[in-house]
Amino acid sequence: MAISANRLELLQIADAVAREKLIDRSIVLGALEDAYARAARQRYGAETDIKAEISPKTGEIRLTRLMHVVENVENPSRELDLATAKRRDPAAEIGSIFADTLPPVDFGRISAQSAKQVIVQKVREAERDKQFDEFKDRVGDILNGVVKRVEYGNVIIDLGKGEGIIRRDELIPREVFRPGDRIRAYLYDVRRETRGPQIFLSRTHPMFMARLFGQEVPEIYDGIIEIKAVARDPGSRAKIAVISRDSSIDPVGACVGMRGSRVQAVVQELQGERVDIIPWSDNVATFIVNALQPAEVAKVVLDEESERIEVVVPDDQLSLAIGRRGQNVRLASQLTGWSIDILTEAEESERRQKEFVERSKLFCEALNVDEMVGQLLASEGFATIEEIAYVDRSDVLSIEGFDEDTADELQRRAQTFLAEQEAARQARRKELGVADELGTVPGVTSAMLVAFGENDVKTVEDLAGCATDDLVGWTEKKGGETVRVPGFISDLGVSRDDAEAMIMAARVAAGWVEPQAEAEEEPAGEAEETA
Repeated sequence: MAISANRLELLQIADAVAREKLIDRSIVLGALEDAYARAARQRYGAETDIKAEISPKTGEIRLTRLMHVVENVENPSRELDLATAKRRDPAAEIGSIFADTLPPVDFGRISAQSAKQVIVQKVREAERDKQFDEFKDRVGDILNGVVKRVEYGNVIIDLGKGEGIIRRDELIPREVFRPGDRIRAYLYDVRRETRGPQIFLSRTHPMFMARLFGQEVPEIYDGIIEIKAVARDPGSRAKIAVISRDSSIDPVGACVGMRGSRVQAVVQELQGERVDIIPWSDNVATFIVNALQPAEVAKVVLDEESERIEVVVPDDQLSLAIGRRGQNVRLASQLTGWSIDILTEAEESERRQKEFVERSKLFCEALNVDEMVGQLLASEGFATIEEIAYVDRSDVLSIEGFDEDTADELQRRAQTFLAEQEAARQARRKELGVADELGTVPGVTSAMLVAFGENDVKTVEDLAGCATDDLVGWTEKKGGETVRVPGFISDLGVSRDDAEAMIMAARVAAGWVEPQAEAEEEPAGEAEETA
């Protein structure tokens, strides 16, 4: 490194480096100043506080030593006591700084090498920062590049101003790239790391297909048509839900294009991946029916609390609705965010008949009535003994053939049965040694107390130490199949949210956590009363 260069050459070097590395000239000058200051410290002492300044106009180098005024001097190389400072400047006080000009220094071989390392490091850091700032704002875009090399299945892409990587699991199955191939990919993450910014690209990301449609369909680019959801089985099949903000424009037709030209352009880029374009709807049932196309749906039953839907299809449509290896229903579930159970009309009829028989039998045994009365109650839509016991009397009276005495007697028998069940559960709970306090936790029922006791959860502390999976169960993979592992109370119809609430209430009752939510709600309630 030619440190003997005159001022003009110094500025020319800074300009050349800034142009070559595409960074700001002031960054290069700052690196030169740091290098010059480090060389000066080697000459005047490593503990000396030295500052170097290079004029951006003239190239003149100015060295100054900074002395800090302190109460107790610990480092004479950079500190002054107040008395000495007062002799130099009567206005000096603790915290003042004196700047003494130093003569220029000549770089030796070691100093020059050290200075070179400082400059190279600073310029490299500036390069990395510029690269990170440039690509972090492009997350969510499709980038074009050239394949630079392939390492262990991962493809390294030359993006012009940086290198991106497509990991093996982010490539469409069976596609092969070689150095020099042009490639398009979706930028989904940029991370700042020690070796420089890491740019992660994907060709399997659902939004890659959405962005491709945005490039091929002007209405999507202009915002007239909006892509609401995307689900992909990369390289095989995909579903995309679209909606038009202009009622005169058909969103599906616009995405398909004249003779399929627009969708075919996307399919070719995705290596032949079949794309189903679905009209999006606010109505969940309608949307799910659309998502299961090309299968025809006869009926749907929604369970909004658990976000599950039961779909009934004609017998000859079952294989089409499920798809090869469950692909169609899986993509429809991903697209809608709902769990979808598919039944044939025959299966649904058989299940309903089975439920009807079970309910009729329950009512006959619990209420001590004949089979005809049990079937009447089941056919009128009563599902549990609780409904009969606590429903409005008029609902029971509305059943054909029931008078007031019959309705009253049925409700009395139902309430007696429930009371006997509750007494039996409480006896079983005490037999298992379950503490009374556990029953005071919000949401816990006597049936749950028995189930807890049978699983060695007998105190509030025991419940507080449980995980949600312990209560409602979980699923896991075994031998390539998904297996459902039951929880302590999974048979009692408790949702995951309710189980979490019970565990948190137990932790509050046990004193493990503070009741923050209650503390925040009280002032709000007081404010409403005041208002």
